[in-house]
Parts: sequence; structure tokens; C-alpha cells
Amino acid sequence: MNLEEKIKRINELYHKSQAEGLTEDEKAEQAKLRAEYVANVRANLKGQLDNMSIKEADGSITNLGEKYGNKHTH
Repeated sequence: MNLEEKIKRINELYHKSQAEGLTEDEKAEQAKLRAEYVANVRANLKGQLDNMSIKEADGSITNLGEKYGNKHTH
């Protein structure tokens, strides 16, 4: 299932939950799809930031990926 299909299914489940409620299986599916969507958004944002450079006040260029991208969070 690609991202567009996941978003469509998330929306379908949301609308069904508002109209008539969800089964336990549908609630689990909704939670799983939402978690996958959030992970995808985070990965895309991290990729964009890792490839971004900023010009500092002193004129130097700082690559955000080199400065922050390789650090591990605990």
C-alpha cells in the first residue's frame, strides 16, 4: 500500500469512526496506519533537513546534516 492509499484508508476509517464506530480490528488498523504515516513524515523531514545548509551570520555555511544528522537520540 503506497502513501496515498494509506492516507485514503486513514480518512475512510476516521469517517467511519465518526459515523458508526470501528471494530477492534479497524481500530488496530487505524493505529498502525497512523504510526506508519507519522514515521514517513518524520523520515521525509529528516531527509530534507539533512540536505539543507544555512548561512551563518559570519558568512560561513553550516550543513545541517553534517552538524545534526548523524547524532543518535536516546
